[in-house]
Amino acid sequence: MDKQYKVRAAHCDYRATEEEIYKTLRRITDPLTRSWKPIENAKKVVIKFNMMKPHERIIYFEGRRRELVDDAVCRAVLRLLKEHTTAQLIATDTNPYTHGNRMPPGFNYEHHLKEFDVQFVDSNLPPFKDYDVPDGGSMFDRYTLSACFDDADAVVSVAKMKNHAFMGITLCTKNLFGLPPMLLPEGRTRSYYHHLIRLSYVLPDLALITKPCLNIIDALTGQWGREWGGEGRICNALIAGDHPISTDTVGMHLMGHDPASDWPTPPFKRDRNHILIAAQRGFGTVDLNEIDWESEVKAPLAEFDSVETDTPEMVSNWRRTTCEQGLVYLENQKNMIDKYRDNFIYLQGGEVVWSGPDPSNLGSRRQLSGKKKDSALWLKLVDPEEHESERFGVYEECMKDFAA
Repeated sequence: MDKQYKVRAAHCDYRATEEEIYKTLRRITDPLTRSWKPIENAKKVVIKFNMMKPHERIIYFEGRRRELVDDAVCRAVLRLLKEHTTAQLIATDTNPYTHGNRMPPGFNYEHHLKEFDVQFVDSNLPPFKDYDVPDGGSMFDRYTLSACFDDADAVVSVAKMKNHAFMGITLCTKNLFGLPPMLLPEGRTRSYYHHLIRLSYVLPDLALITKPCLNIIDALTGQWGREWGGEGRICNALIAGDHPISTDTVGMHLMGHDPASDWPTPPFKRDRNHILIAAQRGFGTVDLNEIDWESEVKAPLAEFDSVETDTPEMVSNWRRTTCEQGLVYLENQKNMIDKYRDNFIYLQGGEVVWSGPDPSNLGSRRQLSGKKKDSALWLKLVDPEEHESERFGVYEECMKDFAA
């Protein structure tokens, strides 16, 4: 019986030539008919590479980009796309590394895009558009993203195989976190979405809005521990699939992780498994038996796990108090609007400890928490219209779990 999702994984030596990498990618993507059909019929295809980093901060491991999609994989993907479609190809990303968050000229993979006649759109710059999450969001009902997605016929996500200190793993779905603009007032400061409790639900929302039909994981090499500054791993593999969640499910399995596991089971030491959350709402699956998948490589490809940045007790306190602050806001929303309308606030211990128009330069929540290190700071835009429609039920459900 034809299964709804298809994923292929192949052996590809980390020392392979660019031509060998291309041939391997072509071999594992050829069976992905549900990926290629929309791309071949498209007028516009948008691509999100996990590649942005200032030149001086790019780290290499065994000749490959350690933390980012390797140049050879990027070029092989662009070559494949060019062979399959005459559509306009657009790559998009945001840049959290420079003042003003604008992509600088000559950024680190711009030359590859130019060679293959791929336009670049800075997702941090207008024009923007509000996108509703189909059938309602997991965390918010709508998100502001670049208008380049408005008439896109297909989206491609190209990710690196890595652990993530906050999310446990970062593959094709977490790669989409580079899409929301960070510039105010249209966007949200990065810490607004990259927030305890929220981020695990935001990522499925972004995947539902963009629905990447071709998903590729560069696992020539990978990274243990965290997304930046971890330890390199030789993995000798490439993975491709027609759905971001099923592709990440196979990727997690090959990393040696259980795709159906959840906080506080490693590697999910800080927050919930965003892949599982997506599957629980009916978007994709974490059940390998529901995926048509074939692999030339066996799990684990290498030793993987996320670092433990804080004690389990501290993380549990942060998660519980984050939910408490969300519910305090909900209960006192009218008073909050009267006093802090159109400003951001930080709630801690039931009190507003900061308010203002721009929280982006305040520093880390660890520093802002003061003496209450085990009490979470919850960041919220006090919007009288609640335009983004935050799902406060998430906090209620998490509190039920704590009570249980």
